[in-house]
Formats: sequence, structure tokens, C-alpha cells
Amino acid sequence: MVERPRRQSAGPMHAEFPSRTALGAALYRAAHQLVDKPPVFEDPLALRIVGEAMAEGLRGGRERHGLPQAAPLRAFIAMRSRYAEDSFAQDHDRGTRQYVLLGAGLDTFAYRQRHRGVTVFEVDHPATQAWKRRLLAESGIAIPESAVYAPVDFEHESLRDGLVRARFDFARRAFFAWLGVTPYLSADAIRRTLFFVAALPSQSEIVFEYAEPRNGDDDAPNRFFAAMSARVAAAGEPFRSFFAPQEMATMLRETGFGEIEDLDCAALNARYFAGRADGLCLRGSAHMIRART
Repeated sequence: MVERPRRQSAGPMHAEFPSRTALGAALYRAAHQLVDKPPVFEDPLALRIVGEAMAEGLRGGRERHGLPQAAPLRAFIAMRSRYAEDSFAQDHDRGTRQYVLLGAGLDTFAYRQRHRGVTVFEVDHPATQAWKRRLLAESGIAIPESAVYAPVDFEHESLRDGLVRARFDFARRAFFAWLGVTPYLSADAIRRTLFFVAALPSQSEIVFEYAEPRNGDDDAPNRFFAAMSARVAAAGEPFRSFFAPQEMATMLRETGFGEIEDLDCAALNARYFAGRADGLCLRGSAHMIRART
């Protein structure tokens, strides 16, 4: 049975317990495999990693992640994984062989990817990584040699420290997937990570999401976003950063990125959700960024 993370007292990560939002994201990905047909993002391990009890709850309609009212968030979480993995497939064709998951949570890419010669570095808090490895063992998901764990307690050490221990090759370019993390960070913390990635060899890339500031409470996207903000705040992991698109573009260029793709919900709906019979689509003010040095 999957262990639910305990409610945290404050901040995005308690020293002893894994992130509650990591489990929530995994349940949305798992629910997407069951209730959204066809899936935008196919993950054959999503139901396995959450455990049989929770998978049965999803199948039986007892978990809120699979309910109709959860569709917009389910769509977003599925889409961001699809976007990151599509982007890396293109980057792999150009020769990139290092994939770094910042805030890996219960992401399963490392255990199902088939790209030749790739090393997947999973960066996360030690408590979340220990919890994930228990779930992998319980669900019978094998850990390939190409998966490397880089536990980092960001209160006491840096991303570089964790990657050095994991034998990341700083002389080779890399692809960074930073999903479900940046909204919980300060602008300064985001900027530091962008500087770090931009200092790597030319053509290194990063993919992440951000949200625009709310503009009133009258429209449905803002109501959806307000509800999501309230939910993560109640879990002890409140959103901390919001950016206008021009602010984000300025930050990326100042930190060293030259090529930037910024897709809002309308553009992402056109790419991933057009023509669906079930009406599944994105709402809100979120954007996906793909930036290259």
C-alpha cells in the first residue's frame, strides 16, 4: 500500500517527510491513463507506482483525481510531462545524453525511456527519494543502470553539490526538466537555477512551467487557478511566484538563454488537445517554457 505523505507544517519540504504534491501529481498522471481517452501522455508505469490500493481507488471513482471536476489539472499535469519528453526526444536527436529531473517526485521517465546512451539524473529531497524507492520496490519497477539518484537537501547544499556526487558530467550539455517546482519557489531561487543551467555547455536546455499573476476573480480560468492555489496551500506547499510573459523572457535572457519557446494555454490546447471528443483541455494562466543556451 502506498504511504501517503503526512501533512507538512510549513514550506515545500519537511526534513523528514516527502512532498504531498509529488503524490498528487502522480495520481493525476495515473488517473489520466484511465479516464481520458485517448491519453495525451502515455505512461504505462503511472498506475503501478502509486500502488494497487490507490489504483483501485482511481478505477472505482473513489479518488478525486479521476473525477470530471479534476479534468483541467489532470490535463495540465499530463501535458507538461508530454511536452518535456517530446522536447527531450528532439534534443536527444541533436546529441544530448544527460537528462536531469529537478524535483523528480514520482516521475517514471527513468524507468521506461528507451533513448540510447542516456543517463537520467533524479534530483530531489532525500526524504522524497527514499519514499520513491520504497514505492518502486513495492511495485516491482526495476531501477535501470541509466537512472542515477542525486539527493539534495536545498536548505543545506546546492544543486551542484548533488550533481557532483552523482557524477554528472559538467563538460557535456544536458537537458533539464523542472516540472511542478517553480511555482513554489521565489524569483531569486528560480534565477539561481537558471544561471546554473545556462553556465553549462552551449545548447543545454531547460523546460519548466510558470503562471501569470491573477487578474481579478470573474473569469473561469482565474477561478480554476484560485481553487488550485488554495489546494496546494492547504497541503503546506503554497505558490510563491508569478510572472508576466515579458518578465519571464527578461529573466531568461539575463540568465543566459538565447532561444526561448513560451506557450500559453491557448497554444498548448491547440498542440495537444485539439479535436478531442471529451472536451479535455487546459484552463488558467499557466505557460510552458523551453529555453536553450
